[in-house]
Amino acid sequence: MCGRYSLTTAPEAIRQLFEFDNRPNLAVRYNIAPTQEAPVIRIEDGGRALALLRWGLIPSWAKDRSMAAKMINARAESVAEKPAFRAAFGKQRCLVPADGFYEWRTENGAKQPFRIGMKGGGAFAFAGLWESWTDPEAGGEALETFTILTTTANPKLAPIHPRMPVIVPAVNHAGWLDPDADPTAIPLGAYPVEPMAFYRVGTRVNAVRNDDPACIAPLAAAPATP
Repeated sequence: MCGRYSLTTAPEAIRQLFEFDNRPNLAVRYNIAPTQEAPVIRIEDGGRALALLRWGLIPSWAKDRSMAAKMINARAESVAEKPAFRAAFGKQRCLVPADGFYEWRTENGAKQPFRIGMKGGGAFAFAGLWESWTDPEAGGEALETFTILTTTANPKLAPIHPRMPVIVPAVNHAGWLDPDADPTAIPLGAYPVEPMAFYRVGTRVNAVRNDDPACIAPLAAAPATP
């Protein structure tokens, strides 16, 4: 799964990598958590744009927002058939920029967090889906949300967690974003082993209230959880 990630890359570098037109003022995020707003790239008016959506997808047909906390991830193996994701998979796909994500493994009876990303620490993109839901109790206010696709982990990451987010290579960005393209033509398997890296971090990342550089510090340099 993917339940926490980071985006510390400078906004201009993100814009150049994902080639969107607008210039948002993005805050550095070390510990993005479900139900929080986070940036996604999608097609708007025929071009790429970055927008802030809430993490935890609410289908357009949902009666309330209670589903969101359970919809932070969508399994790539079944996303085309699941009623909650089927429509968005067909037409409302997005890229979720990140430069690391977290997984936990039990070591010596305790949950040890790892930060996982690319060698060199560069930004990359998760495969995402987005939806717009109208809140009947808020005067028809539209709430836009997203989910991150997951797949079976590659051999490097499998000892940490059996699943990983789907990472979309740059060569497939355009096809994934194109609402008229066939999404089943885009490979949604595990990202290759060689470009990826990981390291242990401290338990400060466990608490969603913590969103600072200490969350991504290697374990030896990480402060204790407050």
